[in-house]
Amino acid sequence: MIQGQVEGDASVLVHNFGKIEDAKQGEISFLANPKYEEFLYTTKASIIIINDSLVLKNKLAATLIKVTDAYAAFATLLTKYQELKSKELQGIQQPSFIAPDVQLGKNHFIAAFSYISSNVALGDDVKIFPNVVIGENVKLGNNVILNSGVIIYSDCVIGNNVTIHSNAVIGADGFGFAPKADGSFQKIPQLGNVIIEDDVEIGSNTTIDRATIGSTIIRKGVKLDNLIQVGHNVEIGENTVIAAQSGISGSTKLGKNVMMGGQAGTAGHIIIADGVKIAARSGLTKSIKQANLIVTGYPAGEQNATLRSQIQVKNLPQMEKRLKDLEILVQQLSQKG
Repeated sequence: MIQGQVEGDASVLVHNFGKIEDAKQGEISFLANPKYEEFLYTTKASIIIINDSLVLKNKLAATLIKVTDAYAAFATLLTKYQELKSKELQGIQQPSFIAPDVQLGKNHFIAAFSYISSNVALGDDVKIFPNVVIGENVKLGNNVILNSGVIIYSDCVIGNNVTIHSNAVIGADGFGFAPKADGSFQKIPQLGNVIIEDDVEIGSNTTIDRATIGSTIIRKGVKLDNLIQVGHNVEIGENTVIAAQSGISGSTKLGKNVMMGGQAGTAGHIIIADGVKIAARSGLTKSIKQANLIVTGYPAGEQNATLRSQIQVKNLPQMEKRLKDLEILVQQLSQKG
């Protein structure tokens, strides 16, 4: 499964996972970060996954599994374990409401207190946990997991292998209001939907607004952290990752493989090129057309230039003093002349 080479007792059994620093006998652990190597020689873990490039300083009692990438191998095991646990959940719990015309795939699990509206289609191996609400005409692909409290508004489309964590809201109205002459605001109807493609994961309490017209689109492989706001008509490119508390304003388009740090934000109607890395707490006020650029600050700019500017800002008090000294000196020289 993880393409490893076993060294030691290959018949040893484990029943749980453990961190390298405090794993117990009967648990499997891993070492990927060299700064934790000291725990390799003190851990009680029965099996340890390590990189095959690691040169051991001492002999170990634990069984070793040597792999190319210990972190990725351990993640593979965790995923497999989660899949096995998930397969134990099947059937429909009561009380729950499922409209008569809902299309149910194979091996579904629908927990108590769920509500599924009319004309909804579920793929195979869908898991719906308590207090999930699914609006009319929603389409779910295969292997979708909706954790407790998720709300999906009408007409949204969810692809295959999508996980949405608790209390996320998909397809609420976009923030669209037109100012009127009397100072009040008229609501603009939000008639579009949200499309989430395959292999996407969405964190808890994240909200993705439906489009005014057309679709808000989350492309394949996107990973969104908790507490993220995605505005109406936004498009997030493939394999983009966005950390917690970030905000994407309406009609912004992010390219492929963009990385966005926590608490970063964008203005609306801008375009971010492929591979751009946005540092935490940055504010993007205009489009970034150069691919793979690293930006930081507010307003966000190229990282090295912005950092140099920050250094100069720190020097401003000293520069001001020097300038005043020069002004005094020039004045004194003028008086002597």
